[in-house]
Amino acid sequence: MYALLRPLLFLLSPERAHGFTFRLLEAVRRVPVLLKLIGVRSPPPQAATEVMGLRFPSPVGLAAGMDKDAKYIGAMRAIGFGFVEVGTLTPLAQPGNDRPRLFRLKADRALINRMGFNNGGVRSAVERLRKREQGIIVGGNIGKNKNTPNASAIDDYMACFTALYPVVDYFVVNVSSPNTPGLRALQEKEPLQALLSALRSRVPLPAATNDPPPKPILLKIAPDLSDGELDDIVSVVKESGIQGVVATNTTISRQGLRTPRSEVDAMGAGGVSGAPVRQRSTEVVKYLRERLPKPFVIIGVGGIDSVGAAIEKLEAGADLVQLYTGLVYEGPALIARINNSFATWKSLR
Repeated sequence: MYALLRPLLFLLSPERAHGFTFRLLEAVRRVPVLLKLIGVRSPPPQAATEVMGLRFPSPVGLAAGMDKDAKYIGAMRAIGFGFVEVGTLTPLAQPGNDRPRLFRLKADRALINRMGFNNGGVRSAVERLRKREQGIIVGGNIGKNKNTPNASAIDDYMACFTALYPVVDYFVVNVSSPNTPGLRALQEKEPLQALLSALRSRVPLPAATNDPPPKPILLKIAPDLSDGELDDIVSVVKESGIQGVVATNTTISRQGLRTPRSEVDAMGAGGVSGAPVRQRSTEVVKYLRERLPKPFVIIGVGGIDSVGAAIEKLEAGADLVQLYTGLVYEGPALIARINNSFATWKSLR
């Protein structure tokens, strides 16, 4: 069904197609026969997995950037996701970068985006999350406003963390988007250590044995880091006491693309997601797992557009996987295929 719908969606601009698709899923999610027509299936019970002390109905999640404002959690549960990462959220609402800011590289099964943390602000998201459906894990991806200098970035992250703490299950600290000026400088060891330590200090400690455990904190990193920089990430993760890493965000590299260079250059700046980042993302997952043994958590994201790509991330050491661009090119049926294959893969291990 999605194979028939995709050419029509691709007649729209990527950002309009994104909005239309999510509104359509929200409209049909209560009609089981329509969901089945697009290949949607509930995760099999065998796909459930426990990570970070949380029970995920399936290991397949929606990556941050698609449901920025926590509007479609019910629809994402309906199409088989085990978890949704909302955001990136910032303290204040901001429009993001000028349009057009999202582009398809169809020959590469990829996207270029320079959205720029467009969102309605953390308070609006919190109000929606207070009323969210249960039965799905929700992560809060947090960042800083564009106009906040890096010297004051901790204040922005702390504001989002405090506001979201009662309504999400885990956090992801985003310091790796290429679309907010200067943000990636926060991946450097000293400012990163200060940021993560500050957030950890804000985590409420259980007052009694029956109180819920602290909410896990993960760090989202870029695929463009050198081995030395990844070593610094490993040190900071261990020293700060956070639970793990989301690997990876989009890449600023344009190497190896099939789309003509003139077309890519005309699209301008932004991060590349999809098939071109698959190999590097898997390399980063493997490198980190060798240095961050369990119970440190790794969520693998980047170029997952097939069962094979998902299993590749799991074999490299990921505990969970997330989809973004693969969903654009393959549609919701991809989620069911990975869920079913994960259940089989897990039983053979």
